[in-house]
Amino acid sequence: MTTISTGKQPTAIRSHGVFLDTTPQCFGYLKDSTDLLGDSDQLRKQMARDGYLFLSGLLHREEVLAARAEVVRRLAESGILKAGTDPMDAIIAPGRASTFMPELALNNTALNKVLYAGPMMAFFERFFAAPVRHFDYTWFRAISPGNGTRSHCDSVYMNRGTHHLYTAWTPIGDVSFELGGLMVLEGSHNNQRLKETYGLQDVDSFCENKPDAKKWGKAWGTDGSLHGNPNQIRRSVVGGNPRGGRWLSAEYRAGDVLLFSIFTVHASLDNTTADRIRFSCDSRYQPASEPADERWIGPSPIGHGPAGKKGKIC
Repeated sequence: MTTISTGKQPTAIRSHGVFLDTTPQCFGYLKDSTDLLGDSDQLRKQMARDGYLFLSGLLHREEVLAARAEVVRRLAESGILKAGTDPMDAIIAPGRASTFMPELALNNTALNKVLYAGPMMAFFERFFAAPVRHFDYTWFRAISPGNGTRSHCDSVYMNRGTHHLYTAWTPIGDVSFELGGLMVLEGSHNNQRLKETYGLQDVDSFCENKPDAKKWGKAWGTDGSLHGNPNQIRRSVVGGNPRGGRWLSAEYRAGDVLLFSIFTVHASLDNTTADRIRFSCDSRYQPASEPADERWIGPSPIGHGPAGKKGKIC
């Protein structure tokens, strides 16, 4: 295994408006596990130990760039990209902004080929040593300059099925630190207290015996993110762990994939460019024989809408 590094410790990088402590004991680079692709047992052991797998160049770069071309074609037609620029550069038009845009994944044959066929599915078939089921919903982000995603675990959004569920974060294009890729919190998946408290929450559950429980906005008062800035979260979640505790990230290239468990704390770096959009998507995979969260499967997944809410007695 190798470590992806630019040769020096990065400085002045932000996550949700906060400058990260990038000293070596607080920030590091992801380990590249591509050399283990022929040994699924070792990959499973490493996932259990580290909570993530970084696989550089797992996907066909030309197929990822074809998916990017389809995305920017749609954005150019809608006027989100700056006129007169190369759409593949994804330069946003003055006065426009973009963020979470799952509609860009709909009826996108090129993107489906990247996420749900070829090397991605072949990897998970080997990793699970069993048939694979992926969620039918694809989370697509087109992040214009500004803050990225807050620190969180995926479990609070999709824990009604198996916990043997893994996320693939896929950059749709090259992503520098300035554009703001994903980072994972080293050792966070092993925090048993976090898993048994925050990790078992369901953002779509509500207390049906409470006043105003039926009113939207009062029944469901959390977005599922962890409280505090990423430096505080690092200290509180794994700060006492002598073997870990760093935020880990990399500068990504189209074709790279970062995989992690539903209990791994992660967040994104902010997009600090002047005018470029960062494209990435999250897709989820599990053994086909195990139960799947009903919110994210089927021809029209219900997601976090009203049909996905679940009452409980508090």
